[in-house]
Amino acid sequence: MTQVVIFPSVLGVRAGVSDAADVLRGAGHDVLVVDLLQGRTFDDYGEANRHWEQHGHEEFMRRALEAVKDMADGFVVAGFSNGAGIAEYVALNRAVSGVVLFAGALPLYLLGADAWPHGVDAQIHSMTRDPFRDDDWIEAVARSVREAGARAEVFDYEGSGHLFSDPTLTSEFDADATRLMWERVLPFVVAASPTGPRVIDVRTRSSERA
Repeated sequence: MTQVVIFPSVLGVRAGVSDAADVLRGAGHDVLVVDLLQGRTFDDYGEANRHWEQHGHEEFMRRALEAVKDMADGFVVAGFSNGAGIAEYVALNRAVSGVVLFAGALPLYLLGADAWPHGVDAQIHSMTRDPFRDDDWIEAVARSVREAGARAEVFDYEGSGHLFSDPTLTSEFDADATRLMWERVLPFVVAASPTGPRVIDVRTRSSERA
């Protein structure tokens, strides 16, 4: 069993986040979903982003660290979109064992850091035509992970959805991509367990049509 902490996107704890927690729990893991928006959810990205900006990224980073303050070291941290940046921030400030980024990645300088934590593997999952995707940012994060002696896996899925694993976002959801994503995430979470096997020096980039 691995402890996993999940941070939602600016839209809040919607079905895609709850489904992620269910998949991980179904695989035997202990999952904490951190409701950064404190019960609020959104259907519109513009409205959601305005709400996020009103509070400020620093406030959400504070809430994230507060939520995990009593957790033992060695948990896996995951996040969707803006929550991916929050997940990175937690990884930079706590001793985590792995990081999973869904539809988001922030270069470390935007989080006030110079280096990725040594030996902490990461996965990045996003669609090739995601309108919010930034290839330079993805490459920057992957490079930082590899420079820290860890494994960075970047998985590209053909499509234009942003939160493509959320079935309630009908214009974005892709069932096949979601299925393939979990086929990759679940073994990673097991391997990232403090008591499980880990491979530090493998460097890969994989591009698959989902």
